[in-house]
Amino acid sequence: MKKMSFAALGLAGALLLAAPAQAHFMMAYTPQTALEKAADLDFRIVFTHPAEAGHMMDMVGVKEFYALHQRGDGEAKKIDFKPLLKEITWKNPDSSAPAFSALVPRKELRSMGDYMFVMVPGYYYEKEEDVYMQQITKLLVNVGGIPGNWNTPAGLPCEIVPLAKPYGLWTGNVFQGQVLSNGKPVAGAEVEVEYMSHEPNLKKNGLSAKSSVKYPNGVMVTQAIMTDANGVFTFGIPKAGWWGFAALGVGPDKKHDGKELSQDAVIWVQAVDMK
Repeated sequence: MKKMSFAALGLAGALLLAAPAQAHFMMAYTPQTALEKAADLDFRIVFTHPAEAGHMMDMVGVKEFYALHQRGDGEAKKIDFKPLLKEITWKNPDSSAPAFSALVPRKELRSMGDYMFVMVPGYYYEKEEDVYMQQITKLLVNVGGIPGNWNTPAGLPCEIVPLAKPYGLWTGNVFQGQVLSNGKPVAGAEVEVEYMSHEPNLKKNGLSAKSSVKYPNGVMVTQAIMTDANGVFTFGIPKAGWWGFAALGVGPDKKHDGKELSQDAVIWVQAVDMK
């Protein structure tokens, strides 16, 4: 009986090791990040598994949604977009959950430069792990090609500061980011990376069932890299499209409602093919 028990335990362990990673990613998505001129931005804010159009999660509302706008060396201006949020249901092929849409009007983007969109969600409770999660998410949009505050910290509890323009990446470029907690670099932080393999359908509010990537195994679905002594990570971009980076548990807040909290920093970047 003991031998059978050990064998069963070994099999269970092997199955767990073979199971594909299930990385949670907060998505703050709009189709284009480099605009020649001002245009309406149709946003979706979703908590899901983008590489597999997987399980949806309820982010428990949005605490903040705003943009920091800067042109050249001028002072950044904060624009509150939370009043634009509308609750929707986001439906992936096998899962759905509450999410949010926001149509940012063209008139709010009349000035050229960078718009650093920041989204602070509520606290998601992961029952299986008995922990809370909060993924503070950034997305950079540029209007007119004039750079601004793309590599400037937003002053968030935790964040990823891009060291390469996140809206100006060719396929094959190297993307670097610096992980900060309360403004200080975080050495040895684990950063998960996922590709948005399933195209978002903004009319149907869901990720498409068809994947643009054939993953050879579960290990390749969610990749992991570590920050160096200065909190910097480096990633070579192999494919055009959207890439998400999540620095896990780097925020200063470690507890919520008496339970462990993983306060994560997320940034999305967009790469395009050179033709």
